[in-house]
Amino acid sequence: MNIKNFTNSIIKTEQSISALPLRLIAGILFTAHGAQKLFAWFGGYGLDGTGQWMESIGLAPGYLMALMAGSAEFFGGLLLIIGFLTRPTSFVLAITMVVAIFSVHLENGLFMATNGYEFALALFAISISLMFSGAGKLSLDNGVTQRLASSVINK
Repeated sequence: MNIKNFTNSIIKTEQSISALPLRLIAGILFTAHGAQKLFAWFGGYGLDGTGQWMESIGLAPGYLMALMAGSAEFFGGLLLIIGFLTRPTSFVLAITMVVAIFSVHLENGLFMATNGYEFALALFAISISLMFSGAGKLSLDNGVTQRLASSVINK
């Protein structure tokens, strides 16, 4: 498999705009949650506070876990917003939500009012949907795919 075929298989996307609202809303939410963990923005605790909390619930080393979760959410959210590398990014974000569900929220039941898993489950579902559909027509992934296709045709 050459690099163009490999790249195309990762960023290939459906030619509709249906993924756009999913990408934008999930991207904003993931970015904000990641910023809480990394930078203590929006009422978050930053890497030190989040790392201490993660360590306290058994995710060790806590600082590294906070860095990984925060980075996946913050940078993954930004990538969703611009629609670049959407499929692999969505996979990483889906895994992040599975970890959140099983390590933090599951024992609290479904509803957010009791710190349950409904929000993480919704973000998981959005991530899985984007993993299958790709970023859609209005995305950088689509632009790159179109450029790759036109460069193959022009050869």
